Amino acid sequence: MTWITKDYDFYELMLPQILRGIGMMCAMVPTNNVALGTLPPDRVKNASGLFNLTRNLGGAVGLAIINQVLNERNRSAHLPPAGAVNWGNATAVETLNNFTQRMQGMGDAALLAMKQLSQIVHRQAVVMGYGDAFFMLTFFYFGLSLLVMLLSKPAALSGGGGGH
Repeated sequence: MTWITKDYDFYELMLPQILRGIGMMCAMVPTNNVALGTLPPDRVKNASGLFNLTRNLGGAVGLAIINQVLNERNRSAHLPPAGAVNWGNATAVETLNNFTQRMQGMGDAALLAMKQLSQIVHRQAVVMGYGDAFFMLTFFYFGLSLLVMLLSKPAALSGGGGGH
């Protein structure tokens, strides 16, 4: 998803969302088995509560980090597009002049044109921020996938006897 553009709509995002959902479901069952599958039955209830609390807390912290990255990227990503929009850039000047001509008779045409151009730069910065966030998440999940290799096989539980 690092190649996202401002033109993405439902259909461009549908397949990545489907794949994300399938991946999440495929990850949840083994994670629960690793976390809870080797515990004695009398400890599963409390461990399940602790596991769910930790999972929810991790999700909240993860979303907060992603939000912070988006905010920072949007703030800093605003600089490259804004740096390209200057009086030396013929395309930027031509676009600003076209906007000014279209805004004639609507008030301060120059100010409205500058606002329109600023909104375009901001939109591009937001899209770049999402692309950067997706790129960061790619490396995060790739690293987590490598950490799975460090898991050791849990010891089997001893039989309880009694045949109940």
